[in-house]
Amino acid sequence: MYSMNPIEEIRGQFPALGQSVWGKPLVYLDNGATSQKPQCVIDLVNRMHCGANANVHRAMHKLSDDATALYEGAREKVREFINAPARENIIFTSGTTASVNLVASSFCRKFLGEGDEIIISGDSHHSNIVPWQMACQAAGASIKVIPVLENGMWDMEAFRGLLGSRVKIIAVEHISNVLGIVNPIKEVIDLAHAQGIPVLVDGAQGIVHCKVDVQELDCDFYAFSGHKIYAATGSGVLYGKQQLLEQMPPYMGGGDMVDTVTFEKTTYAPLPLKFEAGTPNFIAQASLAPALEFAQGLREGEIARVIEEQECAIVEYLRSALQEIEGCTIYGLPPEDGYAAGLDAGLARTAELGASGELGEPARFGEPGSKIPLFSFNIQGCFPSDLAQLLDKMGVAVRTGLMCCEPLMTRFGVTSMVRVSFLPYNTLDEAKYFIASLKRAVRMLR
Repeated sequence: MYSMNPIEEIRGQFPALGQSVWGKPLVYLDNGATSQKPQCVIDLVNRMHCGANANVHRAMHKLSDDATALYEGAREKVREFINAPARENIIFTSGTTASVNLVASSFCRKFLGEGDEIIISGDSHHSNIVPWQMACQAAGASIKVIPVLENGMWDMEAFRGLLGSRVKIIAVEHISNVLGIVNPIKEVIDLAHAQGIPVLVDGAQGIVHCKVDVQELDCDFYAFSGHKIYAATGSGVLYGKQQLLEQMPPYMGGGDMVDTVTFEKTTYAPLPLKFEAGTPNFIAQASLAPALEFAQGLREGEIARVIEEQECAIVEYLRSALQEIEGCTIYGLPPEDGYAAGLDAGLARTAELGASGELGEPARFGEPGSKIPLFSFNIQGCFPSDLAQLLDKMGVAVRTGLMCCEPLMTRFGVTSMVRVSFLPYNTLDEAKYFIASLKRAVRMLR
């Protein structure tokens, strides 16, 4: 599939990466916010806008049949990608935020009462904080938080102390969008299930960088957004165990989520339509099929080995180069010994797969405590927003601000950070150009 330079071939499938900004070639390092879109996704979206643009599930004409087939085909692709047992487990939403809100509203209306507790992780995105606060306020319940250690890891001893009979659900980040560390979600799930507590995983970053097998994880809910893994904006997924989804009341009412309707009573459609009220964003959801097909292709065979070696090199380079900048503080660095051991083990496993010719998922990323190619930092004497503006003029797109994680910022005593985040279409040369540009910006500001 790929030639001697597979990364360049990957980049060639993303039209947006070929543009210039301010007269400089674009170096797009804001992938934690949204990914660029490959041509296969763009083609599908354009084809549907120009042809199969009709509401799904409702009409008896070809355009509707075609749109429905693409929409439901994407559901099957999602099911396959995360190894869900059945299509009934896959609820389409507008993104991770909508998925978490659905569970926080519907699950908590059914199961949360006065005096109950919800546990969330201290590295949570606002979309994994505010919905649970709203649910607790309505029910008279309270939130407990897993503390984040100075190195960005969770305090698992403190987590064990939070578990108890009053905890009705746990909602945690697979990977923090600020810290970039793969969290020990399997351990959390096992500890929670030992006490009969369900777990929701916010997989907005995890779905991008890790192999996600919901049956192996045994999570009760897994939420993610399509736009972070190459699909169109407005697409998202909530995986849920069927026995829980069956017990939960609908989140919204409207068309397509009903069975029968009278002025006296309404009965609801079976899963998954029970939670998909109204006209869905069927074109965006359909784009999940080519997007996940593309993502899967990057995780198999020789290309997986090349990508993993490159991402490991980027992580190691940035870890070292940022620490060499005077006054630079990196947020989210696993312990040096465990980090190095995990890196070596991952690379060794990747080499094994390459030598055997076996197809397999990336070996390193996904291991608890490993660092994905995402770095958040501050540099003494330089405001993050000033650095971002100067980097933009040099063609480098980064993220700054609270990153929708204000409590985590408060924990580290800051009000803003700079974040760079990479995907397989980014190169080590881009990482080096970023560091050179950052050093230039720092010299200009000091």
